[in-house]
Amino acid sequence: MKESLCWRVFLSKKKKWFDSEALSAEHLIRGSPIMTMTSSRPYIIRALYDWILENGCTPYIVVNAFADGVEVPQEHVKDGQIVLNISPSAVQNLLIRDEAIDFDGRFAGIPKRVFVPISSVMGIYSKEGGQGMMFDADSPMPRPPSGTDDSTKSSSSEPSPLKPKKKPSLRVVK
Repeated sequence: MKESLCWRVFLSKKKKWFDSEALSAEHLIRGSPIMTMTSSRPYIIRALYDWILENGCTPYIVVNAFADGVEVPQEHVKDGQIVLNISPSAVQNLLIRDEAIDFDGRFAGIPKRVFVPISSVMGIYSKEGGQGMMFDADSPMPRPPSGTDDSTKSSSSEPSPLKPKKKPSLRVVK
């Protein structure tokens, strides 16, 4: 005897209940507009931020510094990422919205406005225990901006040949 799995779904836009047989697999696979949801990332970031603070710890976020729309001090970027302390004692005017995190902070004593789109937040964790969450990358890490102007490059469809990397060298410092 074969058992079939049956469930009911309430679609608020249609204000109607549907049996699982009534919804085609195509609706579930394609993610039809009536079944799509917004990103959970801003909600998770806000929840973890509150949880970290309530436990007396310091919240840090890891940001893809080269993502579109990110405004952070580039002199503090390492390996395409920047780690930002977003505790109330470190920043002012912190807003964690659905589309971005922005605040006023100081870097080496210099006040700066920071703007981080939610999609570029790679993770949030506590400084003291390292507990938190890293997010899946929405897209591969972009390369850092080069010093050349893109408008002067030729529009060739072939990629330029890669230069061989130099061997690492060490020297003794006394």
